[in-house]
Amino acid sequence: MTPRPLSIRLPALLAAAALVLSACGKPTPESSLAAARSKLAANDFSGAVIEAKNALQQNPELAEGRYLLGLALVRSGEPVNGEAELTKALALGQPAEIVEPVLAQSLLAQRQYRRLIAQYAELQPAQPAALANLKTTLAAAHFLLGENELAQAALAAALQAEPANNLALMLRARSQAAQGDLDMAIAGLDPLLARAPTDPAVWKLKGDLLATAPGQAAMALAAYQKAAELAPGDVAVQSEVLVMLLRQGQLDDASRQSEPLLKLAPNNPRVRYLETLLAYDNKDFTKASTLAQQLLVLAPANPGHLLLAGDIELALGAPAQAEVHLEQALKIAPQSLLARRLLVTSYLRTKQSAKAVATLQPLLDGAAPDGATLTLAAEVYRQSGDTKRAAALLAKATQLDPGNQHALSALALNHLASGGGDAALAELRRIAASNADATADLALIGVHIVRQEFEPALKAIDALEKKQPGQPLAANLRGRALLARRDLAGARASFERALSITPGYFAAVDGLAAVDLAEGKPQAARQRFESLLAKNPKNVQVLVALATLRMAMGGAKEDLKAEVTTLLQRAVAASPGDKRPWLALVDFYLRNKDGALALAAARDAVAAVPDNPDLLDTLGRTQQASGDLNQAIVSFTKLAALQPQSPGPQMRLAGAQLAAKDKPSAAASLRRALAIQADLLDAQRGLVTLAVEGNDFQEARDIARKVQQQRPVEIVGYLFEGEIAAGLQQWDKAFDAYQRGLRQLPSTDLARRAHAALGAAGKTAQRDRFATDWLKAHPKDTLFHLYLGDVSAAQRDFATAERH
Repeated sequence: MTPRPLSIRLPALLAAAALVLSACGKPTPESSLAAARSKLAANDFSGAVIEAKNALQQNPELAEGRYLLGLALVRSGEPVNGEAELTKALALGQPAEIVEPVLAQSLLAQRQYRRLIAQYAELQPAQPAALANLKTTLAAAHFLLGENELAQAALAAALQAEPANNLALMLRARSQAAQGDLDMAIAGLDPLLARAPTDPAVWKLKGDLLATAPGQAAMALAAYQKAAELAPGDVAVQSEVLVMLLRQGQLDDASRQSEPLLKLAPNNPRVRYLETLLAYDNKDFTKASTLAQQLLVLAPANPGHLLLAGDIELALGAPAQAEVHLEQALKIAPQSLLARRLLVTSYLRTKQSAKAVATLQPLLDGAAPDGATLTLAAEVYRQSGDTKRAAALLAKATQLDPGNQHALSALALNHLASGGGDAALAELRRIAASNADATADLALIGVHIVRQEFEPALKAIDALEKKQPGQPLAANLRGRALLARRDLAGARASFERALSITPGYFAAVDGLAAVDLAEGKPQAARQRFESLLAKNPKNVQVLVALATLRMAMGGAKEDLKAEVTTLLQRAVAASPGDKRPWLALVDFYLRNKDGALALAAARDAVAAVPDNPDLLDTLGRTQQASGDLNQAIVSFTKLAALQPQSPGPQMRLAGAQLAAKDKPSAAASLRRALAIQADLLDAQRGLVTLAVEGNDFQEARDIARKVQQQRPVEIVGYLFEGEIAAGLQQWDKAFDAYQRGLRQLPSTDLARRAHAALGAAGKTAQRDRFATDWLKAHPKDTLFHLYLGDVSAAQRDFATAERH
């Protein structure tokens, strides 16, 4: 019989040796190393890690053991740990020619491109395969840095060293795809697969390329599945199968794929991310939220993870919690369009219009914003009261995309806000009924609930539920509408329905607690929040809600104070970067007149979250309340710098400056507020007061006339002008201002002041005639009668006083 070649007999011999060794008892370091090599050859990287660790447990000084462990870790997606082991292997004497190409790959996986190039650009391994692998890794680093000429030169050197090198040929295919020649890139893999049909890396690359080709999703999935079959221990390959299943909506198959993957790499951040994404796609938002928190422990600074966590909290009806994650994501990745849009959405839901405007502005300042961005911007400006700008943005959005249902719905809503009445409402109904998008439905429901038109609101919610049968939103909105209508039993049933769809849905739990309170059952409401807290003890939203409820329930002062303080301090400790527990804690201390504790907590809050406008505002107000006006002015100045497009900080600053008796600075701050919002009445009132106190009556009148132009059918501008004249005892001018106001709007207040001005001017007959004419035109004006009664009583005309 012809003996079989050694290459065929060797695996069998190794297997036999392993069997003999296992039969004799504990494996030796040599047998574990042999097993590690075998696992690596079979692409079972997790198995190789175990075997290499077994060898090193018996002999930590094994150079090859460190090398095999490092190689397996790099290939299984743990490049940092891999680098540490490979460095140890070098120190123990493992040949640099073998180790350094893999070390270069670990740096590439860690995105340390510059360090990789600096360390290995001049290295020239003698073995062609090692040289080709190293040059390919360098080429990849240059490509990722955008240095295409250097990348192509390194790739050419790799192919010159070993023309059939798989890594180099695969990188060439990726390069061709990146340059737009996808067909050539895919075709170039066929010879590779013919030569190496069991190489999972080639199959994975084929999947990567097909995944970017239109209409090739099924073929991409098949390629990934082939790679996964060949490399059962390769986390990256197994993950890609799960990604494709999620993309194609094959959630049951995705669930089956995730189970072995979690066993394979339970602490791998990418695997945990995909597990969280699977829960999100299955609409199990409570589970997704818990998984997201665990994921952020593993990788707290990953913007993709923060983005997903924020999106989950928005789906759970917790926009304030979403805001914490999304603000951090945007800080790390300011170029992320999705992070910016989701953060703006969270600000809109919490009615933070100024922050929404500031966050969205970079997208509007960029080149040619798309329809979705314009629509979101319109909603921001509509909420902030600028309906004209909102309408212009919506018109542009619908021009860019005539079928944009969000823009059409928002345009109708904007028309409604601008006084469009029934026609705008009818347009919203038409849009809601004509397509599957829920935007118009939500707008319609909101309008009806605000107007307390509960029957139309409930009909619109029914229509929304048909569009979103498996989601809790419609049931939660129905609960809110019924609660507003005081149908407590119906509201309870609706909120419970929302919870049956998505257990742990905070908005529904909060709704049920509101029903409990309306029914006089505060302990039941408390139990709801405590049950939710037992499942997630670090849920900031629940901790703050429970503290708020305890304040409403009351109780022994010291016990209540201790309990609420503990809850809020727990919330702060659970998420120091979340402004809500800090704000609640400071507010609680202020309510209890604990000024020193409030000030200390406000300072700690700003130290924990340095540039948060709400916390800076709270610190400034707390400093002002404690009498530290200079520090309050510093805080409000910082706040104004953070929010240059908001008049609020300037008003806060003016208030602190007035308290410090710095009137010129206060006037300057008020003018800056008016430069931002020209019709800000509080700023105008403050400037009128300062002008009168400074005897600049002309400026005071000019401001009053400006208010009249801005608010022609309101009395406030005429009151300003009349009071300025009255302060100067110019009674005819005062009466004239009040009379002009009365021509715009019948007002008892103006009528009383006009009557008093005539009296002060000594025009008794004209004053009495004015009173008679006013009461003839307004016979049911009881307040004016009471005023005349007071005037008559002051003149000791008791009969007339009694008559009035």
